[in-house]
Amino acid sequence: MSRIHEALQRAELERNSTIELANDLLPESTPISFIEEQATAVPEADLDAVARFPWNPSMASLPALSDRGESVEQFRRLRSRIYQLRAQSELKTILVSSGMPSEGKSFVAANLAIALARNNDRSVLLIDGDLRRPSGHKLLGAPNKVGLRDYLAGTAELTDIMQCDSTSAEVAKGSQRDLSNLTFISAGRCDDTTVELVGNHRIEEMMSSLSVHFDWIVIDTPPIMAVTDAVDIARVADAVLLVARGGVTPFEVAQRAQAAFNRSRILGFVLNAVTEKQSGKNYYYNYYGEKDSDDETPRKKDKGR
Repeated sequence: MSRIHEALQRAELERNSTIELANDLLPESTPISFIEEQATAVPEADLDAVARFPWNPSMASLPALSDRGESVEQFRRLRSRIYQLRAQSELKTILVSSGMPSEGKSFVAANLAIALARNNDRSVLLIDGDLRRPSGHKLLGAPNKVGLRDYLAGTAELTDIMQCDSTSAEVAKGSQRDLSNLTFISAGRCDDTTVELVGNHRIEEMMSSLSVHFDWIVIDTPPIMAVTDAVDIARVADAVLLVARGGVTPFEVAQRAQAAFNRSRILGFVLNAVTEKQSGKNYYYNYYGEKDSDDETPRKKDKGR
């Protein structure tokens, strides 16, 4: 028995010596808790450091800035419907897209964000996520030197890409021109190198950091039939709002746009640019719409639908 005991002791000593040698050869290890903390860390957003610029919004293209009229009422109704949907389940980040170009999704996104911001002093963030054909900065009359593209590329931080309207401080609170509750992230200067950026992890980090600071977040994205960017961005949104253009969007395109977001919660369609009652069966109909397209020309809503 003593020989067996001695053999076991020798084996134990050899095993301990091997472990000590391996530890000497390895670099100093990082605590697991620190690794986990680094993996879940998100960038900080200092809203007090957000730059302010004198925006010059297009009043003709932003009827949600009006105090009265049929156009602003349509967006108030849309806002009320979204609040109803929010009461049913969690809803803060809304992605806006369409099937084809020129259906007015940027117009709807911007006016929806303004309508939400003007309701009970809600803080709203509007993001121009259309890195192919950005237009949010044109609607708001805001600069577009640095934006979402720069953050996703790792060349800018959150406080670098957010902006507010400096002229809102000069107007009466709640007045027609008041945009004090709206924060904007432009697309930035985009090129062909932006196509893969929406798929990286930085967009999740950005939304995790920003979500705690705003009551609502509206993201304008490219048409789904043209590129797949909107589907990639949809992973950070609570729901999707689709836009169709009256008399132009084929029903099949609306169906395909809806099917593309089969893994997302779809709030419904906004029918845009309705001019007269349609009698054909080739188009999709719904209840909202005021604008012709992204060309910023408002149109009269069809009262027959």
